[in-house]
Amino acid sequence: MKERTLIGDLAQKAGEEVVINGWVDVRRDQGKLVFFDFRDRSGTVQGVVLPGDEALMTLAKEARGEFVVSVAGIVNKRPEKNVQEGKVNGDIELEIKGIEILAKAAELPFDKDGELNIETRFDNRPYTLRSRRDQDIFTVQATIVDAYRHALSSRGFMDFQAPALVGGDAEGGAAVFKVEYYNDRTAYLATSPQLYKQIMVGAFERAFTIAKIFRAEKSATTRHLSELTQMDFEMGFVKDEFDVMQMLEDVIRDVVTTVGEKHADVFERFAVPVPALGQKFPILTLAEAHETLGVAAEDDMTPEHERAICEWALKEHGSDFVFITKFPVAARAFYTMSDGPVLSRGFDLLFRGLEINSGAQRIHDYDEMVERIESRGMDPKKFAFYLQAFKYGIPPHGGCSTGLERFTARMLELGNVKEASSFPRDMNRIDILLSQADEV
Repeated sequence: MKERTLIGDLAQKAGEEVVINGWVDVRRDQGKLVFFDFRDRSGTVQGVVLPGDEALMTLAKEARGEFVVSVAGIVNKRPEKNVQEGKVNGDIELEIKGIEILAKAAELPFDKDGELNIETRFDNRPYTLRSRRDQDIFTVQATIVDAYRHALSSRGFMDFQAPALVGGDAEGGAAVFKVEYYNDRTAYLATSPQLYKQIMVGAFERAFTIAKIFRAEKSATTRHLSELTQMDFEMGFVKDEFDVMQMLEDVIRDVVTTVGEKHADVFERFAVPVPALGQKFPILTLAEAHETLGVAAEDDMTPEHERAICEWALKEHGSDFVFITKFPVAARAFYTMSDGPVLSRGFDLLFRGLEINSGAQRIHDYDEMVERIESRGMDPKKFAFYLQAFKYGIPPHGGCSTGLERFTARMLELGNVKEASSFPRDMNRIDILLSQADEV
């Protein structure tokens, strides 16, 4: 039996007989000819069944969209007038000599590449993930993860696996999912890998993780998910938060450049530009951002103000990214180092109108950390495991956390962050809408 050829490699096989495996993307009957678009993980190609072999023609007309097939054929160059410029395999066609149906598909409920509302897409996820749009989104997302991992590994960061089950809420908040644990104890799904990556700094100096986290916030917005992926790093021996911001900017530049070079075709299909990086990401304090926008001072940025300041950054600095610094210490996580009595050494990175990253220089002194925990009304005894890292010496350090889904969504200018989750979970859905669970 002839070895399989990936569709993406067919251009190198002109004039040869090959076997491809994949899905029927489209079947088109035109007179005495039957045309197919086939797809596999590497791309798509057009195939044609010519008149003459009645058994083959009958089999071809049985196959329809999403049938899984093995196809034998000859790779032919297309006539010049039929070449589709700019399309992968636009200059070749597979003359089909044999079809084997490996798996049949039921009648399709709708065109997966048609205009669909978001709930229909999510209700039918095993099918709609096959759409060109979703394949583009998650191909880009995979490259983001790969480029992020490479950017940090090449800078001396160690990849570690953060736990998803914790004994208490990592952020000291209330919006957590409880889990029944052994011996009638309660555990929680982690809301952040924060405490664990700080512990890793005490052992390895530089560490990063790509971790699933869980937020039980009762938010049904275009910006929130209940299960999301965070790309976190933490680094020791920093002078201040600006060391962390510079590292983050370097990593983001690497990621955007890699995605832009590798997926120019995706940006073209989505009709969005590759993110603008400018010469340098602009940095504004929170007070300066509000002053720039001519609005009243607040303890944070509203979604409207995030969008407006990003428009300013693009216009004035040629950057789709902008740092906001010097938030009130009371508005940041307990482990954030203060910068005077009121302000903190925390920052956010905004990207095309949305906060995608939050970070800071952290407290590294044991007594100061205990005092901060107590000042927030929390019990230091519940953080005893975490506090060992500080009790036994940890360098000045800082880090940050980038939301993968938010980053992906803004990269392709998706309207809803849930579109950047392959299997979104929120307060209304786990695969299917919770209101429909009993019906199913």
